[in-house]
Amino acid sequence: MAVAELWETLKQAIVAYTGLSPAAFFTAVAVAAALYHVVSGIFAPPPPPRQRPREEPEAEPLPPPVQLGEVEEEDLRQYDGSDPKKPLLMAIKGQIYDVTQSRMFYGPGGPYALFAGKDASRALAKMSFEPQDLNGDLTGLGPFELDALQDWEYKFMSKYVKVGTIKKAAPAEDAPEATETTAAEAEPEKAPATEDKPREASLEEVATEKEATADVAVAKES
Repeated sequence: MAVAELWETLKQAIVAYTGLSPAAFFTAVAVAAALYHVVSGIFAPPPPPRQRPREEPEAEPLPPPVQLGEVEEEDLRQYDGSDPKKPLLMAIKGQIYDVTQSRMFYGPGGPYALFAGKDASRALAKMSFEPQDLNGDLTGLGPFELDALQDWEYKFMSKYVKVGTIKKAAPAEDAPEATETTAAEAEPEKAPATEDKPREASLEEVATEKEATADVAVAKES
């Protein structure tokens, strides 16, 4: 009831103030709103151009691993990451792996940078960063440390490419065995006769001399 009365009052006000019928008034308002929208769209400043997202530089592809074969442990030290043009290598139990793809861990400044360019078996087994443990000596390690080292080796075998081995030091050669003395060397040599020590006569010589003496005695008796 109140809404109807309000609508009647509004229509009377529209006719009194504008001289237009309510339908004509609302039509004029709608047209004015449409014109305003069109005109404001024409004269509005253009939107700023969209900024293209910056393209991140693509990381250079890693070179394929280079097989080193069997090398000396001293030769492995040149692959510690100090030269970015060379691969990053480290060894476990004498087996050399290319860890270039994990340079953030094993390269300069990484948490395991001390292991690069070395056989770090002992250090990995003990999780030690002491200089005296940065080697491949497994002497004195306990069963838990050896198990930890085995886990590291399995991880490296599954993630990195094996590129060589560390040449083992040649074992010390055994001292030559003493040659057996021959029977001739074992037998004592008879010393030659001298003025001070006459030569020892053999049994045959003694018998011959006795026979000669007996013959002389028989001749004298006759």
